[in-house]
Amino acid sequence: MQALFRIAGIVVVFIIISIAWLVLGGIMAERSDRQKYSLRGEVNELWGRPQQQRAPDLKFQWKTFEEVVHTETKDGQEVKVTSTLTHNHDKPAAPNSTHIAADLKLDQRLKGVMWYSLYDIDFEGAWTYEHESDEAGELLVGFQFPDANGLYDNFTFVVDGHDLARELHPENGRVQATVPVQPGQKVTLAIGYGSRGMDNWEYRPTEGVSNLENFRVDMTTDFTDIDFPAHGMSPSSRTQKDGGYALQWDFSQVVTGNSIGMVMPTRIQPGELASTMSLSAPVSLFFFFLVLFVFGTMRNIDIHPVNYLLMGGAFFSFHLLFSYSVDHLHVVPAFVIASVISIVLVVSYIRLVVSSRFAFLETGIAQLIYLVGFSLAHFWDGFTGLTVTVLSVLTLGVVMQLTGRIKWSEVFRKSAVAPGTMPSGEARTAQPSMDAAVQAG
Repeated sequence: MQALFRIAGIVVVFIIISIAWLVLGGIMAERSDRQKYSLRGEVNELWGRPQQQRAPDLKFQWKTFEEVVHTETKDGQEVKVTSTLTHNHDKPAAPNSTHIAADLKLDQRLKGVMWYSLYDIDFEGAWTYEHESDEAGELLVGFQFPDANGLYDNFTFVVDGHDLARELHPENGRVQATVPVQPGQKVTLAIGYGSRGMDNWEYRPTEGVSNLENFRVDMTTDFTDIDFPAHGMSPSSRTQKDGGYALQWDFSQVVTGNSIGMVMPTRIQPGELASTMSLSAPVSLFFFFLVLFVFGTMRNIDIHPVNYLLMGGAFFSFHLLFSYSVDHLHVVPAFVIASVISIVLVVSYIRLVVSSRFAFLETGIAQLIYLVGFSLAHFWDGFTGLTVTVLSVLTLGVVMQLTGRIKWSEVFRKSAVAPGTMPSGEARTAQPSMDAAVQAG
């Protein structure tokens, strides 16, 4: 088989394996999307949804009275009658101080091929309201739970030292209490509960831009990979302790419409990882085949396209094993097992086809770089493209240096002759000489 036909055979093998990878990548992507939406509902029912806790909404209501004199006719005579009209008034109110304490504990769960970032939260909020109006009336205190269908353990609703939680009747995830207020009165409100959520937690102190006074939030986490939601305020201070962070937002007076919150750390999604690794695998196989072809050409080693087909199948077995083992194993053990099995398949096979030295050195090292190394690059979020680019450029540079003195025109003209054999023309030329030697003997 001439070199050109050998290259054509390798290209066909590469296309076949690449199609198999595209199919596997599509299957894993579809499987991940299906589980992402179908299982998320189940997790929401079991654990909870992303929570956004709003500040209590305060409204002051009061009444004014107006005496109205009008004339009525009785027994043919006009009589002046005085009546009292009642006018109802209300206006929104704002707390004079806010102190929030939120303790977040991360609990990541694997369901199918999806990791979910779940958390437990202990929430405590304390607010004060000073009634500066000259009118007496009622302060309506409304509190909206983050999730109308959520679970809230040890719920407390304390107004001026009296817990009203047992007296309140939630409607659509909201409770409301009425507090009589007099001019100059100070009302204290404390609300607390324990709950569960997913992905992120936020506290929204106001709807729209507003002025906040004596505002403080203390948040503790049991994880160090912290991130804040978009349009959220950064903490005033942070202290790392006990495997997590103690964060504090402290403002004496601030005008803002932003929230305060935490985005839970996420883990590598096994299904998405398996899909992206499969879809990018043809790049790694291309460089692996290129390196083996170069070494084979330099050392006059005849590696048949069928050999390339079986090695490509061993490469594909890595992604196949990884894709269907991450359902039952964590990502790292599944990756290690799939890598070891694929490398053993290739190295043990090339040991029989060529030699042990070529199998363990050139082939084994190339597979470690282009299968394991390329696949590991997908674990570094944000650096995958850069890592693959660097490896590709380095490979190109090495191949150029190794093949710079090869006369490719001669390589393509030569037939692939097994070591130790002669072309048929040379054999025919040598045969008469051998016969003459026999006769002379």
